[in-house]
Amino acid sequence: MKFTKTTIASIFFLLVSIFDLYAIFVGNLEMEMIAKPLIITSLVVVYLLSVSKPNFWYVSALLFSFWGDVLLLFQDQFFVYGLASFLFAHILLISVSSKFLKKIAIPKILIHSIPFLLILILLLYTVYPTLEELLIPVIVYGIVISVFGVVTFLIYSNERSKENLLLFVGAITFILSDSVLAINKFYESTELFENAIMVTYIIAQYLICRAMIFKAK
Repeated sequence: MKFTKTTIASIFFLLVSIFDLYAIFVGNLEMEMIAKPLIITSLVVVYLLSVSKPNFWYVSALLFSFWGDVLLLFQDQFFVYGLASFLFAHILLISVSSKFLKKIAIPKILIHSIPFLLILILLLYTVYPTLEELLIPVIVYGIVISVFGVVTFLIYSNERSKENLLLFVGAITFILSDSVLAINKFYESTELFENAIMVTYIIAQYLICRAMIFKAK
């Protein structure tokens, strides 16, 4: 069997993802320090090897995600900076995704926004008592990632293609990952949540990457 460079990069992405999940499962921070930064690094390689004309803004979104991963490894010490990195990543993802969106009537936008608004309100209601000085940053981040969800929902509802479904499911999974992270940090911390955060995050990033590869082709 002949392996292409893209296949090898994809296998490496899978292996470092499993390595990182194992590190979290056994509670080995040193192993996680090695594995976690390699997740997005390997995904960037997968993307660059899969397209002839890479989207600069999508690659930039991945790089902001990389720095978010690195900063969040230090937990409370750099949490706000990690949050800011992912905030910029989502803003760039919104910018890239909005290019796939045709002109939409405002009523349709409002209707598609309802589920994401309800999820955001419920999540903020749950974690509000412990947010304190992080209240505004978390609200801003929640609004931005919700907008990403709405945009991908509109794209998929306009054209139900494979790549649009991947993008939409990727956004939903990303929102799920961040929601579990918020609950784990500000409401109740459990080992199960820590593993769920990374599983959904890895799936989300991969699905979005696959969607971008399909779009580029």
